[in-house]
Amino acid sequence: MTLRILPAGLLALVLVLGACGDDDDGGDDTSTATESTAEESSTGSTEASDGTEASEGTAPVAVADTDLGEVLVDGEGLTLYIFTNDADGTPTCTDDCAATWPPLLVEEVPEGVEGIDDGVLDVVDDGAGGQQLTAGGQPLYLYSGDAAPGDVNGQGVGEVWFAVGPDGTPTVAAALVAGGGHGLDTWGRVR
Repeated sequence: MTLRILPAGLLALVLVLGACGDDDDGGDDTSTATESTAEESSTGSTEASDGTEASEGTAPVAVADTDLGEVLVDGEGLTLYIFTNDADGTPTCTDDCAATWPPLLVEEVPEGVEGIDDGVLDVVDDGAGGQQLTAGGQPLYLYSGDAAPGDVNGQGVGEVWFAVGPDGTPTVAAALVAGGGHGLDTWGRVR
């Protein structure tokens, strides 16, 4: 007879312990607020769960050394590019293009960024209600093919995408300059 009571007693013990482990009056609200106190925004600052913005001290743009030399990078160290088809400084990479080449959107023009002269950075309307950071008058984009800081996989793509130096001019790879003996115009486009 004690054999029948033992399985029933174990089942009752498991149910009691299971209920005790789930007893949390603060429930999901407390853990959600603690786990998600801030979300990273594209401006390099953090946005608290209540929607207010708090600075984390990271600028949305910086200068980093890569295989191409010094280039502009976003706050996470990913290489920034210009699209030479944006010849007049108006962003033209939108919709499907922006899925591969996301624009670097900011709240305001960053100031006092080490390695970047005043006046190189500015913003332009991205056409969707945001402000896209520019360097030397050219809108800046990230490349979805760059996975880690220092990657420059977007350099020279379609002969229209180029990393940009801290002075706001495109960084042209030696292979493009040497390839076919073509000259390059001011924006690094093959003539």
